[in-house]
Formats: sequence, C-alpha cells, structure tokens
Amino acid sequence: MRVLLFAGKGGVGKTSVAAATALLASRRGYSTIVISLDLAHSLSDSFDLGKRLMDDAGGQPVEVAERLAIQEIDVEAELCKHWGAVHGYIAELLSTSGLDDLVADEIALLPGMAEVIGLLWLNRYYRDGLYDLVVLDCAPTGESLRFLSMPTALEWYMNRVFKLERSIMKIARPIAGALYDVPLPGEEYFKAVLAIYERLDGVQALLEDPQVTSARIVTNPEKMVVKETRRAFMYICLYGLNVDMVVANRVLPDSVTDEHFTAWKRSQAEHLREIELSFAPVPIRKVELFEDQIVGIEGLSRLGEAVYGDEDPTALFYREAPCRFEKEGDVYKVRLKLPFVAKEDVELSRSEDQLIIRIGSFKRYVTLPRSLIPLAPTGAEIEGTTLCVNFEG
Repeated sequence: MRVLLFAGKGGVGKTSVAAATALLASRRGYSTIVISLDLAHSLSDSFDLGKRLMDDAGGQPVEVAERLAIQEIDVEAELCKHWGAVHGYIAELLSTSGLDDLVADEIALLPGMAEVIGLLWLNRYYRDGLYDLVVLDCAPTGESLRFLSMPTALEWYMNRVFKLERSIMKIARPIAGALYDVPLPGEEYFKAVLAIYERLDGVQALLEDPQVTSARIVTNPEKMVVKETRRAFMYICLYGLNVDMVVANRVLPDSVTDEHFTAWKRSQAEHLREIELSFAPVPIRKVELFEDQIVGIEGLSRLGEAVYGDEDPTALFYREAPCRFEKEGDVYKVRLKLPFVAKEDVELSRSEDQLIIRIGSFKRYVTLPRSLIPLAPTGAEIEGTTLCVNFEG
C-alpha cells in the first residue's frame, strides 16, 4: 500500500491537488481512498457532491468513481465510539468549573483527538489491506504538523506517564473523592486510552517508511505562503517523513499579458525562484492558474494531468531526506546532502530563522527549528557528501 499525505497552508489548493491525485491513481487501476483530516471538510465540494450524501454517510467512505472512495471523518461520531470515556470525563471536569453542561460537552475536545481519529482509520486500512493507495488531505499547516507529531507524543505519554498515573489514581481516587468535589479519571478512562494506543500500534513506522509514505506540499508563489511552506517542510523533515514533491500551484501562465498583471507576474517569478532555492533537490511541479475553479471529476482530471502529466501519481519521486536535524551532546547539527562540495567553498549566514548556505552562485535557505534560532552557527564540516553545520550557545 502507498500513503500520500498532502499538506500546506489553507487556501493554496491542497484539497484539490489531493483529490486530483486520487482520481488519477484510480484511473490507473489503483483501489484508492482519499480521507479529509480537516474539521472544516471541503473534499466533497471538490468532487461537487451534495452535502446530503456525505451527511447520510456518517463519516464512512463514499464511492465517487470506479475504484475511488472519499471519506470525511465525523469527529463527533468517532469521539463517541473511541473516546467515550475520555470525552465524558473531560466534559464532567469542565462542568464542575461552572460551565453549562451543554457547553462543557461541546468543548470537551482535547487537542489531537481529531488527529488520532485520522490515524486510527489509516492504520485500519493499512492492516486490512483494503486499498492500494490512501491519500490524506491534511488540515492547514498547524494542525497537520500536530497530526505528524501525535504518534510520538502518544508513545511518550504511554511509556513515561500512563502506567504511573493509572497506578496513582487507583490509590488516590477513594481518598480524594471524599475530600474534593473535583472528579478524577476512572478506570474506564484509562482503558479507553490504552485501547486507542493499541489500535495505533505500528502507525509511526508506517508514516516514517519512505517506501510506503510520502508527504507532498502544496504552495503558492506568494511571500507569506512560501514562508509558511518552508516551516512546514522543515517540520515534516524533522518528524522523519519523506517529502517527495512540492507543488507550486496557481502560477500565472505566460499567455497572461495584460499590464494589470505585470507586477504580479514579476512577484511570482521571484517567489518561484525562492521555492527552488528552499526545497531543492525535491522535485517542484509548477501548475498554472486555471481559467475557472477546479470542481468536479472533469476539473480534477485536468488538474491531475497538469501536476503529473503521463507519470504514475503513486510513484516515489524523491527518496532521500535533503535535510536532517540532530543533537550530539550540547551541539546541534544540521546535515544537508551536498555532493562535490569543498569546505572552503561554503559561506554561512543567518537571516531571522533562516540559515543561508552559499556555494558560489548556488544559495540554499534552511528554515531552523525554534530551538536552534537563538544559537549561532559555529562552523561547518564535510562528511563524505554531506555538509554538517554545527550550532552552539
């Protein structure tokens, strides 16, 4: 099975590219499902489906074409099914703080619950082998990054906190219950958390396997969008996922010659160059702005052809992580694949949260994790075909 994860800032056309990829794959003979992980679903709108159809599906897959299904997860229904005891305890806890019961029930949604639900579906499809391809239409950048970090965070909680917390509650619950009116989590709460964790077993390895999972980032050639895309790219690499494509969407075509768009085209050309400097050597696909909105099977088919041409959309377009972040003792290291480079040819500089690497006329921008921003680069060294930049302070 292949898993393709589409990420990007809200409004860049991420959902349309994800849907177009799934449609093209299904036409090539792959049994495909595309899942919306965004609470504000727009996947069905891309296929121009009525809201009634998706409401009747209740969060289950809906066949929209031969070998193609879409799924908009019903978070409320999934909460009742998987998080019943957890959601109930949080709602009860909020009620004791003075909130109205209805309000408490409505907001008793822990950060990450929706992301875990998406991971449960992904792991189920992988284990059952129901599809050749699973396409994940992620929420806008911030939420999608939380989705990527959730397996690691949950594993840390289960290994470091869960058992101790469960044991303490068994002893403290009878005593605290007599002294305080604040509810404590019951055994059903811990059973629910453990059951979810067991159902997620293996999903981290699935996401980090480059032969199975690829992340594809959709962006627009605009200043604010490119800046957020660079940060998303950095975090996806940091979490160990393989990025095999960047789609620069809505590029003004050369056929647009009206003077009104001259400055806009000049700005896009500048930001397209910045995209190339930021994400190379990952393949970058430039998709021209269509004359109309991309909606329905016909529109998605045209978009898929614009992105992939005659290529198989499930192919692995790039394998090696172009950038890695590591820590050795008190030294942070940024490693970049740069073959045929001598140390004396490398010039380093900083600009806000960017590390700028210049080699002759070649320049590369690397967005740094927040933990490295206050630190200063203290030197660079060549390790085989890899440039290693050290940060200390």
